[in-house]
Amino acid sequence: MQLRQSERKRAKIKMALQGASGTGKTYSSLLIAQGLTNGDLSKVAVIDTENGSADLYAHLGNYNVLTMSPPFTPENYIKAIEVCENAGIEVIIIDSISHEWDELLDFHSKLAGNSFTNWAKVTPRQKAFVDKILQANAHIIATMRTKQDYVLNQKDGKYIPEKVGLKSVQRDGLDYEFTLVFDIDIKHFAVSSKDRTGLFMGKPEFQISELTGKLILDWCNSGTPGHQHILNEEQIIQQIQYCNNIAELLALYKQYPEFQENLKTHYEEKKSFLIQLSNPKNYSTNGHTKTH
Repeated sequence: MQLRQSERKRAKIKMALQGASGTGKTYSSLLIAQGLTNGDLSKVAVIDTENGSADLYAHLGNYNVLTMSPPFTPENYIKAIEVCENAGIEVIIIDSISHEWDELLDFHSKLAGNSFTNWAKVTPRQKAFVDKILQANAHIIATMRTKQDYVLNQKDGKYIPEKVGLKSVQRDGLDYEFTLVFDIDIKHFAVSSKDRTGLFMGKPEFQISELTGKLILDWCNSGTPGHQHILNEEQIIQQIQYCNNIAELLALYKQYPEFQENLKTHYEEKKSFLIQLSNPKNYSTNGHTKTH
């Protein structure tokens, strides 16, 4: 036996996105995957259990799709992950893992005998499934459906029902297994409810983009624990250049308040560039930029 200094080599992110139906979990996962692969979606695979929902975003790029059909057993999920690993896939999106838990609950309900002791026949299968996710030699983004409910919110003097997400449909405590968990609301805003990277915890809500994946990739490649992962000004300037729209730029600005003052000029320059880029009035019909 020998003591050694702790170290973290290049990590593979194991993360989850949870939210109600319609919150954009699949699309957000693909944007993160785009950042994790530096824009090369051919290195991404979606394990699709959602009736072809993965194909809805083919305009993003040429990612791979593995369609799963019932039964959604842990063993079938494990086989699907192995197919992706053997193909050299770098980012595996499992959309969603809620079906796996539904399948196990159904299996448990049909077992004869004592309900409590019957969990001994379920837990090892669930553990094998979770272990496969955590040990896979690829980045894993798993989506989880949350039980849906409606609340009445007052707007312009009227009460309007609004869909909200509640508890995720998976075994209690599964979120603790992941390095990073994003909760996404019906307006497509995300907050971090679990974060060992130190990148997102305690930060304001934001919209997931390719930049989110790039930040995670930087953390994975940094070789330093999350609580020590402090970006310097040069790295933030680089992240500013990554921003493709005003929303991404604003999210970055809010995420690192300690750099707001020093990098104000860089933010303003990028903002002006993005505004000019998005304004069709700045372009004439022959494609040349107008001068004023």
